[in-house]
Amino acid sequence: MGFSDRIETAVSDAIALGQAGSTPGKLKSALHYAVSPGGARIRPTILLGVAAACGEDKPEISNAAACALELIHCASLVHDDLPCFDDADTRRGKPSLHRAYSEPLAVLAGDSLIVMGFEVLARVAHLDPMRSVQLVMTLAQKTGMPGGICAGQGWESEDEVDLKAYHSAKTAALFVAATQMGAIAGGQDPEAWEELGQRIGAAFQIADDLRDALYDAETLGKPVGQDALHARPNAVAKFGVQGAIDQLHDSLSGAIASIPSCPGEAQLAQMVQSYAKRLTPVAPSKSTVPGE
Repeated sequence: MGFSDRIETAVSDAIALGQAGSTPGKLKSALHYAVSPGGARIRPTILLGVAAACGEDKPEISNAAACALELIHCASLVHDDLPCFDDADTRRGKPSLHRAYSEPLAVLAGDSLIVMGFEVLARVAHLDPMRSVQLVMTLAQKTGMPGGICAGQGWESEDEVDLKAYHSAKTAALFVAATQMGAIAGGQDPEAWEELGQRIGAAFQIADDLRDALYDAETLGKPVGQDALHARPNAVAKFGVQGAIDQLHDSLSGAIASIPSCPGEAQLAQMVQSYAKRLTPVAPSKSTVPGE
């Protein structure tokens, strides 16, 4: 079974468990709405890629880790779109969850997905208690304070913003979770995998800033111009379009170079390079694309 099938099966199974029994019908439906369609599933795919590169020996743990990470990511999107934050009308080409179901149900759905993510990890603890504890700790640290996605959202309420810290928490945190949780699931030390996650996360955020500035809503499937509208810090405002493009390619080049030595290093490098091409919204001013 390929990575995509493994992720979709794990997410579907988790949602089904959350919908079991006598449950509120609208919230039950909202859970499924929040995770589908699935988008690129880039974070759980990277996680499974790292686990495989590390010599994955317990795929059930890897599947649970990938599912938990994606549930947290989907929850963050639901909360990001709320009126108190981005007040976005669309997400992934359809009405945002609070527009489709109401603001209270969006809050509850997001909260439920977060709790569900940790439940998924708890359900595989019997397979390897130590790995399960490490996975829970890593995901918790990259979700909450002081360095997780909650901190990233919190930076938007500050009068002065440290752009590096903001991007590290808001976007890179879950990519670091992806690489480190993949290593843990594969039975390896996660510390060596932090730099790869940071570099991929930095590249992803810069690419997102560029798309927000250069693309239209129909292309992205969500509102554009949000950084300017909400006066949020972003790479385009700081470096200009071309400067942001060059920053993006520097990050992507560094990501390839930062992959730790492991049995599947070559295959993982190919995966990262493939994502690098998909992330790039426009051409760089010089040939800095990995592999060129």
